[in-house]
Amino acid sequence: MCGCADPCQVLAVTSAPETSTGESWRAAFAHALRPLVDAARTEIAPPLDAMFAEQLGRRLVAIAARTLVLELHRARGTLVSPTSEERFVEFTRTLDLSGLFRRYPVLARLLAQACEQSVAAHRELTERLARDREDVVATVFQGRDPGELVSVRTGLGDAHQQGRTVAVLTFESGARLVHRPRPVELHARFTGQLRWFSARTGIDFRTPRMLVRDGYGWLEHVEHEPCADVAGVAEFYRRLGALLALLYALDGTDMHYENLIACGDQPVLVDVETLFHPTSIQDSDPAAAALVRSVHRTALLPHVLLGDNGAADVSGVGGDHGVPSPLDVVDWADPGTDRMRLVRRPKESTGAGNRPVLGGVPAEPADYQDSLLAGFRTGYDAIVAHRDELLRLVREAADDEVRFVPRATRQYAKLLDESTHPSVLADALDRDLAFGVLVADDPLLDRLVPFEVADLWRGDVPLFTCRPGSRDLWTASGLRLPGMLPEPGLHAVERKITTMSEVDRHDQQWVVTALLASRPRPVSHHSGAALPGHVAAVDPDPARLLVAACGIADQVLAHAVTGGDRVNWIGLELVDDRHWTVQPLGAGLSNGYTGVALFLAELGALTGAARYVDFARNALRPLPSLLEVFAEEPALAALAGGGLHGLGGICLGLARLTPLLELDPSLLANAVAVMPREDTATGVVDGVAGSLAAMLSVGTPEALDLARHYATVLRGSAAAAHGFARGNAGIGWALRRYAEALHDEPADVAATAFLESDAIDPTDVGWCTGLAGVALARGDDRLAGLLASREPLRDMSLCHGELGVVEALSAHHPGAAARRTALVLGALDEHGARCATPGGVPSPGLLTGLSGIGLGLLRQGFPVPSVLALEPPHRTKECIR
Repeated sequence: MCGCADPCQVLAVTSAPETSTGESWRAAFAHALRPLVDAARTEIAPPLDAMFAEQLGRRLVAIAARTLVLELHRARGTLVSPTSEERFVEFTRTLDLSGLFRRYPVLARLLAQACEQSVAAHRELTERLARDREDVVATVFQGRDPGELVSVRTGLGDAHQQGRTVAVLTFESGARLVHRPRPVELHARFTGQLRWFSARTGIDFRTPRMLVRDGYGWLEHVEHEPCADVAGVAEFYRRLGALLALLYALDGTDMHYENLIACGDQPVLVDVETLFHPTSIQDSDPAAAALVRSVHRTALLPHVLLGDNGAADVSGVGGDHGVPSPLDVVDWADPGTDRMRLVRRPKESTGAGNRPVLGGVPAEPADYQDSLLAGFRTGYDAIVAHRDELLRLVREAADDEVRFVPRATRQYAKLLDESTHPSVLADALDRDLAFGVLVADDPLLDRLVPFEVADLWRGDVPLFTCRPGSRDLWTASGLRLPGMLPEPGLHAVERKITTMSEVDRHDQQWVVTALLASRPRPVSHHSGAALPGHVAAVDPDPARLLVAACGIADQVLAHAVTGGDRVNWIGLELVDDRHWTVQPLGAGLSNGYTGVALFLAELGALTGAARYVDFARNALRPLPSLLEVFAEEPALAALAGGGLHGLGGICLGLARLTPLLELDPSLLANAVAVMPREDTATGVVDGVAGSLAAMLSVGTPEALDLARHYATVLRGSAAAAHGFARGNAGIGWALRRYAEALHDEPADVAATAFLESDAIDPTDVGWCTGLAGVALARGDDRLAGLLASREPLRDMSLCHGELGVVEALSAHHPGAAARRTALVLGALDEHGARCATPGGVPSPGLLTGLSGIGLGLLRQGFPVPSVLALEPPHRTKECIR
């Protein structure tokens, strides 16, 4: 133990620090804490003591910064220097540390603890190197002596087990070495599995050279290297695809961008401590459970974090340089002055060495999707062909140590940072109470809270481990917690390897393509490219349309995930119309399971096929309990919103589904009862206009009362954006429907004003923002004729694709609608269904996906109500009368 356990004793024997005005604010604060640093430095032998002191100073400043800034503000009236910068330096020179520690005894404890931990960790590392040096040179450096140790850089990655972190050691020759202060047996085991995998796939993989020791290990420092040409980048992604197949089979997770190094055309994993990771989350939604078990769990493919500042991909293929963090992080305004204060703002990512680089530019993974999928198929098929061999290999890992991650590490990191607030550093009980946010009403997580708190008090990210062959967990201190896991991780891996099949491979390939499509990018609702080349038209007679719709429905059913009495789908969905994400379908009509159920129920009614009806009915099973939650928590209903995307869409869907599936009418009544009366948006898809139209379609007295309220709100609203989905055309259309239904002249006047104020972009023909939506809203023959003259679109969706255009043409140019429908059928035969998702990835939803394409086809041959015009099961006037 070092001699700095009591900060006040340190102050009694150490002189006051000296600083200069030219230093950064961190260096100045570090000088204010220099008595602690100097006392710890005496425990470290030269020449490593200087770097040790610098790193320890930064660590102490991170703990004390909030308190020091508060003390700076309190001292402003006593500081006499002429400038703000000089007053800051004056504060750091005159700070009374003894008084500070009396006011904040918890801070004193944390700083002393950090000093002790740093000294102990440094000593441990250097003693291990001295003991292992000969073997390190022989194995990691392959017999080449690197010379004397000249620097040790710590603080890499998360701190565990009393402040220990990964360290990089640099030697005289420039050679570097990685010290991992935790067991590396699992990494060595994975290296052996990769050798087997290479032999079975014919693909060679690079792994770091390593020396395994009891409780720790030494690893080669793998450098990021660029690729020589495009072929090298393609080979990188082919290897990564094969590696993905193996990680999927081994239930690997947490392979984010900091754990992968692109060494030329070789993807090198530098941390595999979460192989065989148990699945502790139990979800009643079968789609959610399937996504957790899929390749998505590896975090090697796009894993997008969303926040107020946008989106960031933190996956193994992400880590984009210069992208702002989605959530605000703690930063300092006016640093190095007496006006210094804490602020929260985005912080740009500095990137990492995980992406292959060609010509100085990181390669975009989506551009090499074919290479990645080819490698994935090769790796997957090799595992299936030799599964018994792999099963023998994985069983050998039954007793290896695996890191168990019960919560996102960033949650712990944020809690550690927030717990340095001065308000919790005067009394230890206050800091304990701050850690109470970990209580989550989850049986497993709540049993771990005392051990998490103990780790957090030590300044560590909480650490738990398990063994693949056991249900037990171990704490950072080595305490065994029996039977905590639902099953051993090895059992899940064995089950997965045993059941891997061609069907599962296709399912995983879809997840791969969907995840690559979800990479953050600008989102546009503008109608896209025209249908390429010559497509043979197919006669759109009702029988042919029905056959095409059945083919799409069968595709939807093939990707359904069932469990218990539920069915759901994994889809590629837009969140807030800003970011594509891969997730289980929610309840909405637009792209949720209510919309899929509507298509299947309409098709079931036309064909008499029980499978479509059964799937539709099972998809809706969560709705009653969801509506009960909304009734009990009105704030959640308000958050869901109205419009076609929200509760308005659910009401519209239920109005049609109730007679089709013979549902209990109270379900629709309950949905109307929780409709939000207030909304921040006015549009059709996400606001009041959509809610108004939905209530007119429902047509019950309660719904019409809400419709009157919504119409009043819309009459007083300001002009919105352009287009049908969110713009003036949609608002005017909804008000006109209301005026016609209830003979409301003021609403008709307002509708005319909104409709006439909407500008038209002749280059955009889609329903949501373009010509089709405005033509539909106005009922304008001239606009419909202009629309008919445009080239057919490659995208077939309802939202901004070809079937949205056909919908607008049907009323005014039925001949043009029929011709374009014939081309849609021809394109379906030649190319398959093309959705409005990035890259046209098939997704089950209604507005942008397969269900909408199927429903749009049915609309052209049968009396199926329009989703885009929010038609009721019967005519609106008849429903109201």
